[in-house]
Amino acid sequence: MLRDTSYVNAMSHFYRGELGRIMVWRQRLDVTTTWAITATSTIFTVAFSLRDVPHIIFFFNLAIVTVMLWIEARRYRFYDAFHARVRMLEAHFLVPMVMGRPETLEGDWRRLVAEDLLIPAFKMGVLEAVGWRLRRNYIFIYVIILGAWLAKVFLHAPMSIDSPKALYRALAVGQIPGWLIAIVMLGVFVATLSTVLVVARRFTGEINEFGATARSRWRI
Repeated sequence: MLRDTSYVNAMSHFYRGELGRIMVWRQRLDVTTTWAITATSTIFTVAFSLRDVPHIIFFFNLAIVTVMLWIEARRYRFYDAFHARVRMLEAHFLVPMVMGRPETLEGDWRRLVAEDLLIPAFKMGVLEAVGWRLRRNYIFIYVIILGAWLAKVFLHAPMSIDSPKALYRALAVGQIPGWLIAIVMLGVFVATLSTVLVVARRFTGEINEFGATARSRWRI
């Protein structure tokens, strides 16, 4: 089929179209990350510029970043679905074209691509998508928020913090006890770290740090 001009032209245009589609979704991923960073920067400015602003403002920061993470994970699932088509074409169409060896075509890949065009499907679950976006970008944002929260507590405490009891009093905001604030804040970061570790152990991306030895793990 590689000698059929109409087939080659159609597949070339198909590949170009799918490549453009994943580039659009890749840009959408950058937008949500930019929103998360911009919101975090704004909250940092307010929190450290005004001493009277309570450190609980970082809860609002966490909420915004978490919403951005959820939106970005959903977009990443779309990106991954279309990216899988591109990789299928690269591996089973472009490689034989480059090598000039039609026999390198493997598997029933045409049927798989056709089925995916008829009934598109995600290639990864929600947990995996959230975990990958955390691992690539958002884990650093969460760590920075934790550090800023602790800095706010110590810098703008109504009294000097020289003991665990003083720290507990500094954590309290109005009627909200310090232990509740500490549990919520630390719980968020434990859940974040756990998600990253689970995804790192259970799922392996196509492009990773292991080099050529991991080629057998490719999804194509």
